[in-house]
Amino acid sequence: MKKFLTRLSDRSGPAALIVAVIALTVSTVGVAAAVSYKGPSTKPRPYGVLVLDKNKRFPSSAIPKVGSAKKADSLSKKGMTSLKDTCPSDAKSIGTYCLQTQTYRVPSADSGKNNFFYASQACAARGGWLPTASELIGAAGKITLMSTIDDDPNTALVDVDGTNGRKDQREMTSTLVTTAAGSSASGSLGVTTGSKGDPNQNESDPTPMPANPQPGTLQYVTVYDNRNGGGFAGSKAVSEPENFRCAWAKAQKRDQKRVVVVP
Repeated sequence: MKKFLTRLSDRSGPAALIVAVIALTVSTVGVAAAVSYKGPSTKPRPYGVLVLDKNKRFPSSAIPKVGSAKKADSLSKKGMTSLKDTCPSDAKSIGTYCLQTQTYRVPSADSGKNNFFYASQACAARGGWLPTASELIGAAGKITLMSTIDDDPNTALVDVDGTNGRKDQREMTSTLVTTAAGSSASGSLGVTTGSKGDPNQNESDPTPMPANPQPGTLQYVTVYDNRNGGGFAGSKAVSEPENFRCAWAKAQKRDQKRVVVVP
C-alpha cells in the first residue's frame, strides 16, 4: 500500500494522493459498519435497524430509562407501608405528631437528675422534643397521662403500688413561666472575669458577676390527666426533677431512630 501511494504521488501529484487516501478511509469505515450490522430487529441493537410495529411506531422498550424513572421503580418496590409517615414503636399518633405512650424511663444511674435540662436533651437525643402543656392536655383523651390516685387507672397513669406509698402524680412540659418580675427571673449569663469594655466607646471594664443558668424563678408548667380533661398542676423550678415523656414528628420508618428501652 505504501509503494502504491508513493508511485501515485510521483505520477499524479499531491491532489491525486489526497483523493486516494479519502477513498481508502471511506472504504475502511464501510467494512467496519458492515461487520457490525446485524440486520433489522424488533429489539434495539447497536448499529441495527429497528423494525416499527403495525402502527408504524417503535416499541417503548427502545426508549432508554432516565434516572428519575429508575428511582420511581425502586420506590414502588418498597410498598406504601415503608413510605407512610408513622410514629416510633413506643409512641401514639396524635394527628400530625406523636406522643410517647408511657413516661420516659430514667436509668437508675440518672435517678433524681431528670430536670428540665435532662428531659429536653433526652428527647432531642431520640430525635424528638419535650412536649408543651397544650400538646399534652390536648391529647389527654388519647393517651394515659399521670394523674391523681382517684383517677381511672384504665385511662390515666395512677399510682396503685402501695409498697412505697401512694401519691398524686404530674408531668413536666416545655412550657415555662417566671415567678418574679424582671429579665433576671429567666436566668443570667453573668459577666466573666477578664471581660473588657470597648475603648472606642470609652467603656469601663464590666464588674464580674456569677452566671445563673438555672434560676429558681424560671419554672416549667406541669399537667395531669384529670379524668381525660387535662389539667394544670402548678410549676416547678427548671432544676427540679419530674416525670416527662417525649414527642416526635411523624416520619418514614427509615428516618426513625432506634428505640432503646432502659430497664
